[in-house]
Amino acid sequence: MSNTKLRFCFIVTGIFSVLLANAQRDSTQSISITTEYQPVLRNAAKLNFSGTHLTADTNRTVAPYYIPPQNLFYAYQPIPLRPLALVQDTNLYLGNRHFIKAGVGNYTTGYAAAGLGFGDGKKYLLNITGNFVSSKGKDIEFQNFYNLNAKAAGSYFINQNELYGSLCLAKNDYSRYGYNHTLYNYSKADVIQHLQELNLTAGFRNLAENSLGVNYNPNIAVDFYASVDNLSERTININLPAELTINKQFSASAEIKADLTRYSTKGYIPNNYFFNNNVVQILPLVKYNGDAFQLNAGIIPTWDNGRLSLLPNIYGEAFLPDKNFSVQAGIVGALNKNTYRNLSLRNPYLLHNNTQVNTKETEIYGGLKTTLGKHFNLSAKLGIVSYNNIALFINDTATDSKGFLIAYEPTAGNLRIHTDASYILQDKLSLTASLTMNGYTGIDVNKKAWHTLPMEFNGSVRYWPLKKLMLKGDLYMFAAPKYIEKGGTHDFTGNASDLSLGAEFTINRQFSVWLNANNLFSNKYERWHNYPVYGINVLGGIIVRF
Repeated sequence: MSNTKLRFCFIVTGIFSVLLANAQRDSTQSISITTEYQPVLRNAAKLNFSGTHLTADTNRTVAPYYIPPQNLFYAYQPIPLRPLALVQDTNLYLGNRHFIKAGVGNYTTGYAAAGLGFGDGKKYLLNITGNFVSSKGKDIEFQNFYNLNAKAAGSYFINQNELYGSLCLAKNDYSRYGYNHTLYNYSKADVIQHLQELNLTAGFRNLAENSLGVNYNPNIAVDFYASVDNLSERTININLPAELTINKQFSASAEIKADLTRYSTKGYIPNNYFFNNNVVQILPLVKYNGDAFQLNAGIIPTWDNGRLSLLPNIYGEAFLPDKNFSVQAGIVGALNKNTYRNLSLRNPYLLHNNTQVNTKETEIYGGLKTTLGKHFNLSAKLGIVSYNNIALFINDTATDSKGFLIAYEPTAGNLRIHTDASYILQDKLSLTASLTMNGYTGIDVNKKAWHTLPMEFNGSVRYWPLKKLMLKGDLYMFAAPKYIEKGGTHDFTGNASDLSLGAEFTINRQFSVWLNANNLFSNKYERWHNYPVYGINVLGGIIVRF
């Protein structure tokens, strides 16, 4: 049994030895496998989408979109135009700057106007304008007038500054035809009044803010005014304003004004008149311009021919958050110089002055401004006005009543209501209207507020149905003023309504034609007692631009 086991061990050991010896050899063996099978991927199944149709949405979606107002400039925010508005445009085009406008009409009316423009707007500008109109009445002898005005204004630009000046000439002839033509037999020389004026101005102002933040505009004006062969008046106006910008909200300004007048007559019997009328003012002002409100506060020391008075100058405006509505309030004072020039521009039939007293005016007011919708603007103001030495016009009842004298009321009051409204639709339609109502009180020396207007209305419309056609209309109305007659009685001149219509058609860039029809109601009203206006008058002509 043991021998058998021993043999089995030797046999197993021999087999392992042979296998181990074969594993140590360097020779290699290869195995060839032959087969016909090739692996292939199966085709993917195609996916077919079969979506259902969407249900129709019957709800109309409204996308909110705000269209801004199409009127660019509100009537109560006038914007001054300056010559250097396009100074950075190296190819400045100033267009057709020369024009001639001429026309004729009934009442032997002749009309002419012309304008010439020179300069490139960068170095200098010069504009020359003039106009002429004359008419002769048919119903009343010497119901004639003649107006001629010419002006040359220029600017020269130096390093962000402007040196400017102007020369104005005026010759206006009026006839004092407001007398009883059956009682008096006057010649033309007896009633004619030749009013002539020469005005010179010069000034220097900055156009861009300097390093100090100071704006300045010193200027001087010299005026010569005369009623030929009767009187003359010389006035010098000197203004020295300056404004300092502190920051975006605050600024301060100060101005010195000197208004010096010399008045003299000649050929008057028994004596001629010579006197001065000088006013000097200092105007300090502090301004606050914020998002919620604006405020201007100051006081004006005024020397009226040596008499000192302090005039208030405080006013402001508050805005609602959307700024479509604002409230105004203030107390402001002014001194109105009653020179012969200022008074005769209101009433050209004025006789000479024996003296000149200036009117001090103080107004406490409140008002509002608002924009309704996209195109309509409205402003209204209520003021309580107090006067010292208000000037009133009265007929010279001591003679023939054709001339006017000045009567001064020492103290008077006025409840004044003023409204402005406008509707502007792009460049297609423009409607404007203004209404002023006056209620004078406290008249003691004079019985009434002679020749003042209790109510005055102005309205205008401009409509462009075509690009080349402009239609216009104007309406002027006022309530009858009171006047004094001989013997101290008084009456009303009558209410006035004056409607005018007109049109202008542009033929091409050079030529246009125009037509105006005035006083279509043929209401021969009297703004000044004994001086009725013309009836219906029609005037037409041509405009040439080059």
